[in-house]
Amino acid sequence: MAELVPGAAAPDFTLPRDGGGSISLSALRGRPVVLFFYPKDDTEACTTEAKDFTAAKTDFEAAGVALVGLSPDPVKKHDKFVKKHELDVPLASDEGLETLQAYGVWKEKSMYGRTYMGVERTTVLVDAEGKIAEIWPKVKVKDHVAAVLEAARKL
Repeated sequence: MAELVPGAAAPDFTLPRDGGGSISLSALRGRPVVLFFYPKDDTEACTTEAKDFTAAKTDFEAAGVALVGLSPDPVKKHDKFVKKHELDVPLASDEGLETLQAYGVWKEKSMYGRTYMGVERTTVLVDAEGKIAEIWPKVKVKDHVAAVLEAARKL
């Protein structure tokens, strides 16, 4: 799979989401979309990131930008995560890993000398035409949402 770069078409997806139903990238066409890929519900950095995006949701909406979080966790886990932390961004479940692989965020990682496959925290800004505008790989959560909002406002 080719690495995604700005200007490339963002791979479409339709995935189940928290609260039931599904969410697809093509249904959001016509407005920019922030896709934030994260490893696991209810872990420290992932919780902070999801809460930061929730806190900034009205700013993104004012800029006409949709938000979608994606992880391999099942919908039931997303539902608990949303309820526990009062999150207000849609969370898509990619248990089959197709979308995570299409975006190149399902990678070999290592911790404490052990290698394993997992999600590399990445944010992708997709423009209104469905093209990738910007990619933030290996995201550090602190101040990240402000940088994404700034880039989104420029679209």
